[in-house]
Amino acid sequence: MTSEYVPPAVWVWNKANGGQFANINRPIAGATSEVELPVGKHPFQLYSLATPNGQKVTIMLEELLAAGHRDAEYDAWLIKINEGEQFGSGFVAVNPNSKIPALVDRSGPTPIRVFESGAILMHLAEKFGAFLPTEPAARAECLSWLFWQMGSAPFVGGGFGHFYAYAPTKIEYAIDRYAMETKRQLDVLDKHLATSEYLGGSAYTIADMATWPWYGELARGKLYKSAEFLSVQEYTHVLRWANAIAERPAVKRGVIVNRPLGDVQLPERHDASDIDAKLAR
Repeated sequence: MTSEYVPPAVWVWNKANGGQFANINRPIAGATSEVELPVGKHPFQLYSLATPNGQKVTIMLEELLAAGHRDAEYDAWLIKINEGEQFGSGFVAVNPNSKIPALVDRSGPTPIRVFESGAILMHLAEKFGAFLPTEPAARAECLSWLFWQMGSAPFVGGGFGHFYAYAPTKIEYAIDRYAMETKRQLDVLDKHLATSEYLGGSAYTIADMATWPWYGELARGKLYKSAEFLSVQEYTHVLRWANAIAERPAVKRGVIVNRPLGDVQLPERHDASDIDAKLAR
């Protein structure tokens, strides 16, 4: 049995004490190298990785294209976060927080940087007038769930996922604490989806696109190999919603973009045919 940890008077960064992500976690911000970002031919330049946060944006872009918004064409460049590419000077200039995804909107005379996945979804929704209701009550409901996801998912990823799957040691208190919160959040969704087809009501919106890669895939057993541990089969309404979204053609396309591992890999996307070729196999 280990002795109880007593915090020191002043915390000092221990580089060797970060578990799986020790090589990239640090208590300071800013660039560590001079690396310019590549720029492709399309109006939108996305710099990302196919984590749940990255998938939100590629799903949105593919949904826009599927809905006929041809001006939503994009180049998607892979950012290898395990190798610290998010700390290159070009990436930091787009996102000073050094997190994926990061977007540069080059559709106008002056490039616009957009960072944080929720902000990117709102930017695209408002630009194209799609997947974000304009009626005040419906808009408020959609945005409420969007920001619920933004505030809640760190407890799932940085909390439950980290301590259950990635931490160098298994800490019962930490796993119990975040498993409880993760299940509480799934219950919040399950109770809501019992009476609502989608998060914002009868229409599929950016709230669903933001929430599905985290909670939908968690309920479907795709995150952290935790389905049995969390008893995800209990959340029948979440599973109904999650499985329906998983069958959307644009979702099937979006989830493979910037994916460097797995059965279907697509590290970069520069044309619709890049995805077509992968899904045809």
